Amino acid sequence: MTNDDHAPETFDLIIVGTGSGNSIPEYLDDHRIALVERGVFGGTCINRGCIPSKMFVLPADIAETARHAGRLGLDITVNGADWAAIRDRVFGRIDPIADSGREYRAAGTANVTLVSGTARFVDTHVLDVDGRRITAPKILLAAGSRPSIPAIDGLVETGFHTSDSIMRLERLPERLGIIGGGYIAAEMGHVFDALGSEVTLFNRSDGLLRDQDREIAARFTELFARRVDLHLGHLPTAISRTDDGRIAIDWHADRVVVDELLVATGREPNSDLLDVDEAGIECEHHGRVVVDDTMATNVPGIFAVGDLVNEFQLKHVANAEAKVAFWNIAHPDDLRRLDNRFVPSAVFSDPQVAAVGLTADQADEQGVPVLVGRRDFGDTAYGWALEDESSFAKVLVHAENDSIIGAHVIGPQAATLIQPLVQAMQFGQTATDVARGVYYIHPALTEVIENTLLDAIERR
Repeated sequence: MTNDDHAPETFDLIIVGTGSGNSIPEYLDDHRIALVERGVFGGTCINRGCIPSKMFVLPADIAETARHAGRLGLDITVNGADWAAIRDRVFGRIDPIADSGREYRAAGTANVTLVSGTARFVDTHVLDVDGRRITAPKILLAAGSRPSIPAIDGLVETGFHTSDSIMRLERLPERLGIIGGGYIAAEMGHVFDALGSEVTLFNRSDGLLRDQDREIAARFTELFARRVDLHLGHLPTAISRTDDGRIAIDWHADRVVVDELLVATGREPNSDLLDVDEAGIECEHHGRVVVDDTMATNVPGIFAVGDLVNEFQLKHVANAEAKVAFWNIAHPDDLRRLDNRFVPSAVFSDPQVAAVGLTADQADEQGVPVLVGRRDFGDTAYGWALEDESSFAKVLVHAENDSIIGAHVIGPQAATLIQPLVQAMQFGQTATDVARGVYYIHPALTEVIENTLLDAIERR
């Protein structure tokens, strides 16, 4: 099977990646499992992504709210941010969790062996982990993704931060440059601006959050431009160090000098690091491993989940995929299938954005007849309390069968407000049922959702 003189160590199951891959269910206790990790234990979400970033967003939200409290008749002053205290509160909680998880697995349990190192396929069911070869009839790939770095002259030589490192800075930079216009750029731009940095953001597109509904993206870009210096429509042409050690960013004829630089131009799956071609595993042109709705690859016995396989790059999706994959690994005669028709997402910036389902443009491209409902937060009583003049919700309803096919919210509590619509879409409730068949607490902000649905169905 290999050219190695020694036969590989045999397991019942190999799991590569300790994010969602570490959520090993009890019904696999009879499997001898090798759990492989090349980097930080616990995956991106807890160490470098969802959880720490939102722990930074919360103080940023408070600071930004305080700055605009005058419209509510309050005189509140933000005297600054203790960056070190915020950082240490975040990672003082997170790092021990990751460390204890590694220690628990390293100590060994009855059926799980931790193998540290980079796993690479050398044959269909054989992996080499820094010289240690292991094999199993069943393999789950949960190796995640990593930041994608654009080809900009001088960028690599100059040095920069990604989402892996930006939250661990020693001090709050006076000036921060950001390259990118997606959710990481939007969230970190909000954090650093709110806490006191002067932020300049460069993005290839003419707006931010281009994957969102066009109207939502345009409103977000408009509002974010009031806080952050936006350079849109082109990436920087060159990056270099100044004589005093700062970073010079050339953009057309302009030069912006910053103290730190964050590159947030997307993420790429780690399939290349796994040498999946050696196992014959099929990938798409972006490097995503191809799986079916049972999370199985084209190679029998090999499953894959998370950022390695999907375009969502969301922890709740990876967790759902892992549950399906683990079940199917243990129960090949009773397969479960993933339903990812209605995957919600949120951008925890200011303003907050949430979405599920189709955008208006996508519905038009697919020829779906739609009724579009729209309501400003300011049209509701709680919106009056907020003195809100910029937030709104939008819902797309199928004009023929009354099903909800998309929803988009920008404004306070967007990620929470959209949840009833996610549930309605998943369980097949009609727009009329959701709008007229339940009580909405008055005067809660959820009345925005009620009124948005009513606006759609009353357009018949």
